[in-house]
Amino acid sequence: MAQPRRIVLLRHGESQGNYDDSVYERIPDHALELTDQGRRQAVEAGARLRAVFGEEGVSAYVSPYRRTLQTFQLLGLDPTLVRVREEPRLREQDWGNWQDREDVRRQKRARDAYGHFFYRFAQGESGADVYDRVGAFLESLWRSFESPDHPPNVLLVTHGLTMRLFCMRWLHWSVAEFESLSNPGNGETRELRLGRNGRYHLDRPFEHWHTPELPFESAGTRPPNRR
Repeated sequence: MAQPRRIVLLRHGESQGNYDDSVYERIPDHALELTDQGRRQAVEAGARLRAVFGEEGVSAYVSPYRRTLQTFQLLGLDPTLVRVREEPRLREQDWGNWQDREDVRRQKRARDAYGHFFYRFAQGESGADVYDRVGAFLESLWRSFESPDHPPNVLLVTHGLTMRLFCMRWLHWSVAEFESLSNPGNGETRELRLGRNGRYHLDRPFEHWHTPELPFESAGTRPPNRR
């Protein structure tokens, strides 16, 4: 199996919705564009990625949202070195269709109290739903590694929550660990690097906004043995 040496996850640049959440009342989430600041962030991310990839091949997967597609286009990667696919399973968490600003704010407060992983937005998705489709994508990704000519680099251009859930699924984090993490900033990356032991590790952690409770700790039991 030709496992890639690195898997780079990139959050899109700043979008209209990141700048002004009232825009969701008149523009669908998938159609939001990058702001001028978001475009600059994408260009800067591209310079960093070109330095990382060098002349090596890249297999890129991009969320079909307009802001992620725009981000990828602004990276300036060499098209002769990159094979790119649109990947709907890497899309943003669905929050419903047209969004009422005050209702979304109410639901966000409810999510904060209920838990980001399990709370399902009305007519939308929970974090657990996104986790499931990210898991389905991972199965496809692993199958692609069976190709002997698979590039040494994978790039995922996606969204903050999806990035965290991808790493949760890949690195087997607990729900409590996921809940303790903040999204990366717009235009930020996290890189999974292949070690000599055949396992991947993050180049740098996500920021913790609180210390997670360890699994099984509150129940007074010991975790099961792992083989």
